[in-house]
Amino acid sequence: SSNAKTLLKHLPAKTLEFQNPEEMLRSILRSAATAAKSHPTTGDIRIPAAISASSNLSSSRTFATSTHPKKPNFRPDVKHENAAAGAKAAETLNKDLRARALKEDEKDKSLDIGPDGRPLFTSATSISEFTKKDTCTYMKFRREELERVLPEGLPMGMLKEFSDSMRDALLIRQSFLDLRDNFRMVVDPTLQSNTKGLKARKQVVLDGPVSSGKSIALAMLVHWARDEGWLVLYVPKGREWTHGGFFYKNPKTGLWDTPVQAANVLQDFLKYNKDHLQKIPCKIFEPIPLGEGAGVGWMKGADVVQIPEDYTLLDLVQVGLNSTHAAVGVVVRLREELSLVKDIPVLIAVDQYNSWFTFSEYEEPVTVRSCRPIHARELATVNAFRSMIHDNMMVGAFSHSTAVGKLRKDLPAVPADARVNFPRYSVDEAASVCHYYLRQRLIQREAFTEQSWKKIYYLSNGNGAEMRWLVPFMR
Repeated sequence: SSNAKTLLKHLPAKTLEFQNPEEMLRSILRSAATAAKSHPTTGDIRIPAAISASSNLSSSRTFATSTHPKKPNFRPDVKHENAAAGAKAAETLNKDLRARALKEDEKDKSLDIGPDGRPLFTSATSISEFTKKDTCTYMKFRREELERVLPEGLPMGMLKEFSDSMRDALLIRQSFLDLRDNFRMVVDPTLQSNTKGLKARKQVVLDGPVSSGKSIALAMLVHWARDEGWLVLYVPKGREWTHGGFFYKNPKTGLWDTPVQAANVLQDFLKYNKDHLQKIPCKIFEPIPLGEGAGVGWMKGADVVQIPEDYTLLDLVQVGLNSTHAAVGVVVRLREELSLVKDIPVLIAVDQYNSWFTFSEYEEPVTVRSCRPIHARELATVNAFRSMIHDNMMVGAFSHSTAVGKLRKDLPAVPADARVNFPRYSVDEAASVCHYYLRQRLIQREAFTEQSWKKIYYLSNGNGAEMRWLVPFMR
C-alpha cells in the first residue's frame, strides 16, 4: 500500500540491524511520526493505541480488539429454579386455600359420610373400644397425644398420611384388630373361647408387600398396649441399631459393642416407661461387664459395675446412661430383666425387624486391603433382642422400604408359625379411603364416581401410598 511505502522510505537504514525489538519499535514510531509531518496524505496510517515502548510483544492479547457487545452470563438452571420456586409457591397457596375450605367443612357434618351412607368416622374414643363394626371407618387422633404415647417417633407412613390428608386420622382395619386381639388373648386366655379355636401367638412377625401399613399397625399396637398399662419397649427404627456410631469388638464376649446405639435405646426406653421402671425391682445382681466407651477407650481401674440389691430397672437404665462404658452391658442385662417381669405385661415391638437378619454397616479389617462385613447377629445389642425363641411377647415388622433384600422364609431364632402376612387395602377399605380423601378435598367432588375410584384401586393394587398419590388426578 502507499502508506507502507511511505513508511519504508523514512525507515533508517540501520533498522534491520537492530537486535532489540524495543529499539526497533521506537525507530519505527519515530519514522512514522516524521512521515506524517512531511506527508499529510499519509495521515490515515493507523497505529494501534495500545502499542507502547513498554508493551510485551509476546502477548497477542494486547492487539486484540472486539466490536461485539459482551454477552451476559447464561445459566440454564435459572429457568428451572424459577419454575421450581413458582411451583412451590403455587402448592403453598393451594394448601392454604384447601386448609381454609376444610375448616369451613368442619361445620357441615353431612360431609362425614362414607360408602353406602355409613359414617366415615368412628364414635369410639380409644383403640381398646374398637370392634368389628368400626372397621372401614376413621379414628381421629390428636398429634400431641400421639407424640406423648409414642415419644420414640411416629412412622414416616403415618406422618405422610397426616400431611397429605391434612387431618390426623387413621383407618381402622380388620387386620389390625386381629393383631390387637391376638395379644389381648395372650394376656387373657379366657378370651380364646370366642375365637373358634384360633391359638394366640406370643411372637409375631408382620410381613407383606411394601406400603401395606405394617409400621402404622405396629405403632397403633404399641399405643393400645400402653393405654392398657403394659410395659413396652418400642423400636421404631431397628436399622439404626446396625448403622452409624462407634463399634468395637469385645474380647470378653466375642461380639461387637455399639455404645452410641445402646445409649439411644436406653434413652428411648426411658421416655414413656419411667413410671413403670421405678416400680420394678431388679432380679439379677451380677456385676455388669464394662466395654469400650464411645471414642474414649477402656475404663482404667475397673472391669465391671456393681448392681446393688435395692436397684430398680430405672436405676439400671441410669447406670447405662451415666457411663458410656456400661451402655451395651446394661442393654443386654435389660433384656434379661424384662423376661423376668411378671407384675405387668411386657411387649417388645421392633419395626424394620428385617434389618437384624442381614449385614450391618460395619466392617472388620482382615488384611491391609480387605475387610469382612459384620453381620447384625454379631452386634451385642441385636444379639440380645433378635431371638423370638422365648416365652415373652414380641412383635417385629418387616420394612421393605429399607431394601435389605429378600430373606428366607425360615428365619433363624424365629418360630415357624410367627410370620403373618399383612395385606394391602381390600375393596371395602379402599372405598372408605377414597371417600375420606374426597372429604379431605384431595379429590374433586364432580370427578368422584365409583368407577373412577375403583380404577385407582386396581391400578395401585391396593397400595396405600400409591392410591394417595393417584387420587388427585381423578377426572
